[in-house]
Amino acid sequence: MTIFEIDPGRLFIGGQWREAADGARTEVVDPSRGAVLTTVAEAGPVDVDAAVRAAREAFDSGRWSGLSGRERGRVLHRVAQLIREEADEIARLESLDVGKPITLAHAVDVTNAANDYEYFASLAYSLDGASRDTPMNALAYTKRGPIGVVAAITPFNFPLILAGSKLAPALAAGNTVVHKPADETPLSALYMAGLLQRAGVPDGVVNVVTGSGPVAGEALLRHPGVDKIAFTGSTAVGRHAASVAGEQLKQVTMELGGNAAHLVFEDADLEKAVGAVIKGFVFNTGQFCMGGPRLLVSRPVHSTLLNILAEAVPGVPIGDPRDAETVIGPMAGEKHLRKVEEYVDLARKEGGRIVCGGERLDLDGGYYYKPTVIADLPNDSRVVQEEIFGPVLTVQPFDSEDEAVALANSTPYGLAAGVQTGNLARAHRVADRLQAGIVWVNDWAMLDPAVPFGGVKDSGFGREYGPEALASYTKVKSVVVSLD
Repeated sequence: MTIFEIDPGRLFIGGQWREAADGARTEVVDPSRGAVLTTVAEAGPVDVDAAVRAAREAFDSGRWSGLSGRERGRVLHRVAQLIREEADEIARLESLDVGKPITLAHAVDVTNAANDYEYFASLAYSLDGASRDTPMNALAYTKRGPIGVVAAITPFNFPLILAGSKLAPALAAGNTVVHKPADETPLSALYMAGLLQRAGVPDGVVNVVTGSGPVAGEALLRHPGVDKIAFTGSTAVGRHAASVAGEQLKQVTMELGGNAAHLVFEDADLEKAVGAVIKGFVFNTGQFCMGGPRLLVSRPVHSTLLNILAEAVPGVPIGDPRDAETVIGPMAGEKHLRKVEEYVDLARKEGGRIVCGGERLDLDGGYYYKPTVIADLPNDSRVVQEEIFGPVLTVQPFDSEDEAVALANSTPYGLAAGVQTGNLARAHRVADRLQAGIVWVNDWAMLDPAVPFGGVKDSGFGREYGPEALASYTKVKSVVVSLD
């Protein structure tokens, strides 16, 4: 089955494929060539209302929420099985839509998406409450149940994974969902709508509306029929989404921007550290909220590490994402490419030294940017302090552990951080002091559905993955039975 055979250009509402109410459509572009792949329906408020109503009817009917956790788990296990069976097609789709190297799409995106559904399927089996000991002459216990209709709004960089990180726990808990994927990368969301239906998810339980953030996204945020908002995206848009949720007292999870620091101490294994550093800033072409674009290096090894990077980074394979050897693909779109260019130009104006990269790669009309390393910027530079979201690494020296921690914590963000050291005591000590939702030691981007992640400060609140994520899609009811 190919993306064109299933006609991904329509909305998925109430178990049916349909055009937008006003017939509007928008183009989906292959970022590796700058060419149009297909068009998809562009939902408006009428379509969003229909999707929320379908989700509400499905929830109130109990045809999903009324099932036992074990029954829901069986369906989600089937979802994971189908993802694995159709891995080649899904990886190809994600590579076409986002510009991901096909090897990365297979090994990371498809694998993790299957793992998401499998993990939360298993948690659905044990979703329960607890009895509580009290001095009252009563039996007190709690029950966990689904919240209701969830609005899942996901970004362009990891469409498949970040949809699964929301839909899998939401469905495991018994909720229904309206999913609004990024307007640039909607194809895997539409594919998954059909796959979920084939796996046995009842009609109306999952609905997908494609369209723009200002129109479809805004209508979904403000719809009174939505009980929870699960959002991943920029901090600026997240602030707005959270304010809307606050006005309407909706439950909310926000996974927002990041600008992680990667600390390399003088006692680190430099060969391993270099690999982790490069992975940290070129992974997914740097379009990774938990990427490591700020490298902080102990002064005794600063020059050595910078020289190693100058030689190693230009050798990382960049090019056609269909090539199995490619590590760095194109940016997801022209506007993302221009943003990276603007930051590198700013770095030059602020006195930064371009160690390598610093320019576009002209290839097949695609949106490619060479991996770039920048030294000699002051810590208050916007290039250091702000989220670039591209394959750009800034490098700064430090003289002490305290200074390293202070530099790492000096930005408004707090999503991820990394520590490279051979000293176990230092690893634990520094990890404890870093203001981040997840800290990696002697590697980067080690992720698993069992390990929660999320941000502090401007990187948001709430957690995805782990039992913590499942709990966030439930509400607790207390029951107290008098024994008098």
